[in-house]
Amino acid sequence: MNSPQETQPLTLEAFQTTAQAIEDEIGRVIVGQAETVRNVLIAIIAGGHALLEGVPGLGKTLLIRTLAEALELRFNRIQFTPDLMPADIIGTEILAEDERGGRHFHFQPGPVFVNLLMADEINRATPKTQSALLEAMQEQTVTVAGQSHRLERPFFVLATQNPIEMEGTYPLPEAQLDRFLFKLNVAFPNVDELVAILDRTTRDTQPHAAVAADGQTLLQMGTLARRIPVAGHVNQYVAQLLLSTHPDHPNAPETVKRYVRYGASPRGAQAIILGAKVNALFSGRYNVAFSDIEAVVYPALRHRLILNFEGEAEGVTTGNVIEVILNEVKIE
Repeated sequence: MNSPQETQPLTLEAFQTTAQAIEDEIGRVIVGQAETVRNVLIAIIAGGHALLEGVPGLGKTLLIRTLAEALELRFNRIQFTPDLMPADIIGTEILAEDERGGRHFHFQPGPVFVNLLMADEINRATPKTQSALLEAMQEQTVTVAGQSHRLERPFFVLATQNPIEMEGTYPLPEAQLDRFLFKLNVAFPNVDELVAILDRTTRDTQPHAAVAADGQTLLQMGTLARRIPVAGHVNQYVAQLLLSTHPDHPNAPETVKRYVRYGASPRGAQAIILGAKVNALFSGRYNVAFSDIEAVVYPALRHRLILNFEGEAEGVTTGNVIEVILNEVKIE
């Protein structure tokens, strides 16, 4: 696999053609959810991970499986449960015997050694097991028995969780939430979409996505995105947005000071810029506009704001807070 420096970027036209082909293939299987599909693609092209939240039955698992098909990625699914152990994810050292009867420890890789890992219902596992993904998500390595093992690029984690079921779940620690580039809320389908879902899923045959790209192409798309320039005043705007999420900042809106306990980390600003770069390419531009920032600010920040007790008691959401910030932070 090529290193990031050796990966050559695509042209803008090739990027758009490939991205459209991927979305078309996913659309053969997934009904609606255009915004979710686009944001998952943005996160993957940017080299990040995504957390999908929604009630059961909305097609989160099907979307991730279809994405693996369309991108020809090696794929594994881990069903997170309270009894799942870290070794069940990253692998373990096992005692093996060679032809001469000698014994030695041999590393048995876990299901994390793929290109696309689906962490299904990630909030059902204990914090100890959840944290087993931290090194893989941040460094793309895992360490077992003092030995570091590198994961193959590209590597993405797409995790799902159910927001309405609280019994037997363990909320993700803030440090792990921060490793997800985007958090996406999967919406319930409307009437027309529900009719189409019934039509597709109650037949004797099921649609499947054809291959539209591969892992190397994704790396090339990501390389092109990182080369997109960002003007100084756009970076300044993103920095102001991020600082406005902190209640102790003098320019924070009153809503933030009243309802937010902790604001977003610098990773939030990085997620906005990377997502905006990819969004600009989807729009056929070699520069980042303010509209690109606004297109990705919600998925980039909604999981990075921590509300205080008053905010939770009054039913305020992080989306409400982000909306206020966008309205009050002026573009200069």
